[in-house]
Amino acid sequence: MDKISRRLFLQKAILAGSAIAASPTFLLKNAGAESNEKIITHPRIDNTRVVGITDNAMTKALDPVSTWARQEELVVSEKVWENMDRLASGLTEMKDPVKAWQTVFIQPPQKTWAETVVAIKTNHIAQQHTRSAVITKVCHTLTDVIGVKPSNTHIYDACHGRNLSRDTPFYGLPEGCQIENNWGGSTARTAIPKPWKDGRSASRCLRYLVDGTVDILINISMCKGHGNHFGGFTMTMKNHFGTFDPGPGHQGGSDDYLIAINKTPEILGLQDERTGKVLFPRQQLCIVDALWASKPGPSGLPTHQPNFLAMGVLSPVVDYQLATQFRGKKLGWSYNQGMARRFLTEFGYTERDLPEGGRLIEV
Repeated sequence: MDKISRRLFLQKAILAGSAIAASPTFLLKNAGAESNEKIITHPRIDNTRVVGITDNAMTKALDPVSTWARQEELVVSEKVWENMDRLASGLTEMKDPVKAWQTVFIQPPQKTWAETVVAIKTNHIAQQHTRSAVITKVCHTLTDVIGVKPSNTHIYDACHGRNLSRDTPFYGLPEGCQIENNWGGSTARTAIPKPWKDGRSASRCLRYLVDGTVDILINISMCKGHGNHFGGFTMTMKNHFGTFDPGPGHQGGSDDYLIAINKTPEILGLQDERTGKVLFPRQQLCIVDALWASKPGPSGLPTHQPNFLAMGVLSPVVDYQLATQFRGKKLGWSYNQGMARRFLTEFGYTERDLPEGGRLIEV
């Protein structure tokens, strides 16, 4: 695919956004970061809705402290696929999983599905990685249900993915689907908004997001522990330390950096520079693969085998719900309540905005 300049892409997106806004299906609320109004990226799905499923039938036996290769032996792919259909139906509140998936993924303006480029951010740090059944279900849904070309589907970790295809040769991908390893790394400078350095600085990011090559971004993360300054956990938001240069996230202001990179157009989608309105959602789906999970982290083998998967569309809400309702309430693990709450407030939400009394919706 020919690369286009960021300026040209932005101009086209703004024009397309005007056309999109004319359709009630795509009306988006103001996402201005400075006013902390509710950031709404997905126009078809409740951005505060997070669904999860626990099913011990997704694995053949319990082996909590196990390697990725051993986990691959234990996963029951058919059950994982069936449950991911149930999650999509629960997320969209639709009975038909095909229609549910078609609701999750939104076709880019002025492009066919065959022309659409999708990037899947997986987490390849240390010894915990997503299972083949999870990532192949997403890829086959894109190719078999939605109509994306396998060659336009790219799996990457720009920071730790140098040996991604060797270490995790995902089994059962559609023929032609691209495991890109680090995909060239985070090399393109882009502006980072508030709260990091008051919105006056820049960092490096995967260039295919900066230049507009990627239309749709899918976030598949692990469920691990981490430092208290990150909330005591690492899931979908911190997964993008493998999209952006992670260096500033390990210096002063690391919490601000974590929040700010997840407010960028590279993640949310291109925004109207005057109003902050998201013109077209880029990150359209967030998945947490917690078939195995760990109380500590981020390094080391998993410590538990919850046989759990979760799905949502707005990353900070997904992380808040899983930190408080899954890691906290269900598993009894501690977390930094102040930082977890900040994931909501920085994107314009409070606990009162969450559906069904703030509980994690299990399907």
